[in-house]
Amino acid sequence: MKHQKHRWLTTFAKRVACLLFLLTFALGTCASPASNEKVFRFNISPNGYPPYLIVDQDEPSGIMWDVVALISERLGYQIVAKKVPRKRVDQMLLDGYIDGTSRAEEWTHQPEKFLFTEPVVEVQEVFFTPKDAGKTYHSPEDLFTKTLVTHLGYMYPALEPHFESGAIKRFDVSRERDMFIFLLHGDRFDAAVVNLLVGKWILKNEGLQGRFTISSGGISSYGFRVMLRKESQAFADKFNAELARIRENGELNAILANYR
Repeated sequence: MKHQKHRWLTTFAKRVACLLFLLTFALGTCASPASNEKVFRFNISPNGYPPYLIVDQDEPSGIMWDVVALISERLGYQIVAKKVPRKRVDQMLLDGYIDGTSRAEEWTHQPEKFLFTEPVVEVQEVFFTPKDAGKTYHSPEDLFTKTLVTHLGYMYPALEPHFESGAIKRFDVSRERDMFIFLLHGDRFDAAVVNLLVGKWILKNEGLQGRFTISSGGISSYGFRVMLRKESQAFADKFNAELARIRENGELNAILANYR
């Protein structure tokens, strides 16, 4: 009787081991596509950059998000949003925590360390002035001896010489929306330099339309691109090819129209 019980336990153990092996194999087989799935981790920043990157919704949106998501998915990548503070983006990209971020080459310290796609869209910087001030500034020279509200951590190549010489004073603010609030309620501020589309978006969504005048010409214009690691050349080449295709077939214009 004891011998029969031992044989039964041995047979049962073998069957359990066999079932565990088959289960492990099945799970491994099912998991293999996911493990092989290509992922593109795209920085959208904690506060976004509307209308290019909008993060205050259930799902990210905005011009850059929509374009990068569309192209990445067509290239076989799953896009994953990451919220990385501006001052940490460059190093975290180099370290491989993220795979890409929106950036103009001209706004980048040591751009030679990175790889940039072709421009997705052109961004134009302009001066915004409170209407109550009774004047509009159209060129950097108009702002000599004045104080300009700027974004903390942002580079302004066309204005940097004037900041360095002291001809124009710079006052940094951490959010675009707050730039307009400071400008409206601070006596010591004369104008703000903001991306044209970003400024119009904020004024529309904050109920501030009609409170500001805008310089007649752009202070500067740059290509807004996807910034990648140097070793991402193969991805960049495919991205650029698909970007050219959606530009030609009208899909890019359709995305831009959603945010104007």
